Amino acid sequence: MPVLAKAALQQALEQRSGWTVVDGQISKTYVLATFPFAIEFVRRIADAAEEVNHHPDIDIRYNKVTIALSTHDEKGITEKDFGLADTIDQIFAAAQ
Repeated sequence: MPVLAKAALQQALEQRSGWTVVDGQISKTYVLATFPFAIEFVRRIADAAEEVNHHPDIDIRYNKVTIALSTHDEKGITEKDFGLADTIDQIFAAAQ
């Protein structure tokens, strides 16, 4: 899957709420009600990531979970990252 050109990357970001580019990855921070909810959210992300064999960088700070995605094989951001980003947004929406 090819790395997205700058214009395509910008368009993909504009179509999604809260995702930004940080250090060459798309990133978003989610705030959950409690630490156990944050851990359950991460567990569900792990299951989804395993299904598509695409694994995000995850940072957990009490009830805040920051996700960062890039396609390491391509050395950049691809549609694969946005596909998993959309799935993660759906997992979060279902957890609310």
